[in-house]
Amino acid sequence: MKVGFIGLGVMGRPMALHLQRAGHELHVWARRPASAAGLPAILHATPAELGRACEVVFTVITSSADVDAVALGPDGLIEGMAPGSVLIDCSTIAPDVARRIADELGRTGIAMLDAPVSGGAQGAIDATLAIMAGGDAAVLERVRPLLDCLGKRIVHVGPNGAGQVAKACNQMIMVAAIQAAAEAMHLARAAGVDCGKVRDALAGGSAGSRVLDVMGQRMVERDFAAGIEARLHHKDFGLVLEAARKSGVPVPLTAAVAQQLNSLMAQGWGGDDTASLLRVLEVNS
Repeated sequence: MKVGFIGLGVMGRPMALHLQRAGHELHVWARRPASAAGLPAILHATPAELGRACEVVFTVITSSADVDAVALGPDGLIEGMAPGSVLIDCSTIAPDVARRIADELGRTGIAMLDAPVSGGAQGAIDATLAIMAGGDAAVLERVRPLLDCLGKRIVHVGPNGAGQVAKACNQMIMVAAIQAAAEAMHLARAAGVDCGKVRDALAGGSAGSRVLDVMGQRMVERDFAAGIEARLHHKDFGLVLEAARKSGVPVPLTAAVAQQLNSLMAQGWGGDDTASLLRVLEVNS
């Protein structure tokens, strides 16, 4: 297929390469053309131009406003994509924005899936992402062979917006677990106990988790270089809290973790890994 890709960052670039290696003709548009350097792809001047050349377009970009602009703005995808084509947005954005974009595209015959992903940079590199899809089930089945190039678990959650709700739930649980790991490592160190041995002991019991394996090890080694930048989790928690407010749902633990992310950002660590939640505890002790 002729497949477009917009968003060639830590997650997007390996995802795009998987599609190209699977035999699909890769087309890209990049806000910063340097990010497309070295890709075996056809470069386009605007999203609209890319949309005219492709049957399916993927987006993996930062914010709700970014996705809205790329999809619906001047020279956006809506001006180029043909009826029957599909936008697959793998970004993490607000559920109501995903629904609105899908509605606008649908009026011109363009289908959309909100299909945010989980698994981090390594999951993108290994093509083992979890993909949470919102949209029409028949559209998902049409593009499933493309998604199979990217992930190991592809779940149709429900209509447009449902994928983003699932991703919000994912972020709530994951970042709360990072905060819990940070508090555990902070307590161990304050008590004079070897954090690495505590992590090893916990990993074999009911507290064991991928978060403890990966983020706990980062905390033990004090490796705060970004895997996924903490500012992105901070952004995601803003979306989660807004979705909870609109639904009238109390989320007390999420609100507390959001305050820790606020403190992290205030320390200037937004470009570092979210394992830096440990450092937030240390500076506030």
